[in-house]
Amino acid sequence: MSRARDQKEFWTGIWYGREKPPVPEWGGRLPVALVFAQPPATALSTLGWQVVWRLLADRPELAVERFFWEGGDDAPRAYDSGRPLADFPVIAFSLNFEEELRGLVEVLDRAGIPARRAARGEGWPLVMAGGPLAFLNPAPAAPAVDLFWVGEAEAGLDGLLAELARAADAGRTKAQALDSLAGREGVLLPGRPGPPARRVLAAGAPGVLAAPGCSCFVSPEAEFRDMFLLEVNRGCPYGCRFCAAGYVYRPPRHADIRTLEAAVEAANPQKVGLVGTALTDWPELLPFLRWLGGRGTKFALGSLRADGLDDELLEFLRRTGTRSVTFALEGASRRLRRAANKNLDEEALLDAVRRVSALRFNHLKVYLIVGWPGEAPEDYEELGGLLARMAEAVRQGQGGKRQGVEHVTVSASCLVPKPWTPFQWAPMADEAALEWALGRVRALVKPLRGFRCMLERPGPARLQGLLARGDEAVFDLAELAARPGMGWRRALKAWEGDPGAYLDRERGRDEAFPWECIDIGVSRDYLWREWERYAQARPSARCAPGNCAACDACGMGGWLEAGG
Repeated sequence: MSRARDQKEFWTGIWYGREKPPVPEWGGRLPVALVFAQPPATALSTLGWQVVWRLLADRPELAVERFFWEGGDDAPRAYDSGRPLADFPVIAFSLNFEEELRGLVEVLDRAGIPARRAARGEGWPLVMAGGPLAFLNPAPAAPAVDLFWVGEAEAGLDGLLAELARAADAGRTKAQALDSLAGREGVLLPGRPGPPARRVLAAGAPGVLAAPGCSCFVSPEAEFRDMFLLEVNRGCPYGCRFCAAGYVYRPPRHADIRTLEAAVEAANPQKVGLVGTALTDWPELLPFLRWLGGRGTKFALGSLRADGLDDELLEFLRRTGTRSVTFALEGASRRLRRAANKNLDEEALLDAVRRVSALRFNHLKVYLIVGWPGEAPEDYEELGGLLARMAEAVRQGQGGKRQGVEHVTVSASCLVPKPWTPFQWAPMADEAALEWALGRVRALVKPLRGFRCMLERPGPARLQGLLARGDEAVFDLAELAARPGMGWRRALKAWEGDPGAYLDRERGRDEAFPWECIDIGVSRDYLWREWERYAQARPSARCAPGNCAACDACGMGGWLEAGG
């Protein structure tokens, strides 16, 4: 039997499309509530949560049901069966965004389950959590959680749940079940002494994403309406110093084109959305897109690197109906981009804009980040010149005709210094500084014909920074926000903590961080060197075979050996 056929049979068994999954029988199984503490539209467009569903729903020892949360005072119930959350002995949260901490508290509280682990005592339910927040900074959620899964779900999460099922079937208490998991790779048990929990990664050959994620469900409810999401690569080789994904998913890995083709053949969707942090780095991107086009399957892409777009790819995208292209500019000036290790060639960017306009793409999106450490007015003066050159490149591409790029959207977000990046030592810009920077972007965009801007608000960004960098004391804030009629803004006013203590100071080299209860594999010394290089505006090498950055994520020199 061919490898492609093996893969196709694997994908076929766990694809529901627009159908609801069957409600599992509970007899002889461990009931597991898989909770995504946001509305269904967000969950159904989140690939990681669907990967977890796929893994757990395929285990005969488990009866897994979906839970979403749209707020309110009603008790949460299973999306498919209507069973109350309080009936489930295992409640597993998928935590993807910092603001979901409030939803975690609300879900438990509205179900009549004490939100704090200490108040639940020794009996079931067991509350566990995984997802990006579990291997960025689990500390703010730790008072609520019995067990964190630290790492990728494909690295053994289903086996861990199966072990819990055996423990429950044997009549063990929750405490006994947790005792049996202490010291297990990828497991963090809050409140218990021990070394940091080491992040686990899915097995596979160096550089290969052996089991790329794909949708279980395609829904008109989803934010990406009726789209089959498919993971092309995980991690990013460029090492941009602000980007957590470039560090927590090291080393970067690409999917095999045959595996992705098998997934599409099995699901047979009308439209595929390609997911990845470095789409244009995948060497098989254009062959795969051609294959999709040949079978009549539409597709959508996320942000692209300007220097990764050759004429052949651009012409194919336009010919197959793509009307919008997104470029990530990030820093306002060459100095800031160089300091952030965002090695963008401005001439390559302008050339890409000209070509996009000449090929009559309708919409160009440009992502920008404000609030960098050491940011200065002259950085925005330089940005004004670059935006004007981009506007001229749009006109040059039009060649005097009315066709071409008609709309350019400049989206500006606020820098949130994240754990496990070189910026974990950095202060976050205060609201006044962020408002000033966003105002400069607005003023620079306003006179440019066909340009408009979309600006993030500093307040929510600062909240995200507080939750991202917080310790267990931040859980008090989430409890306040979860009270009926409160929300984050009122909770911040009532909270006795000091946001500035978490956000407004540069950390010392040897200061301990609350997130160091886990170990993502990237060494602290490496991250500190990268923070020093930011201050010096010195770029660093890519994470790639034959070009090892010695960050320890795959063992010192692992990429050199893999590439050798």
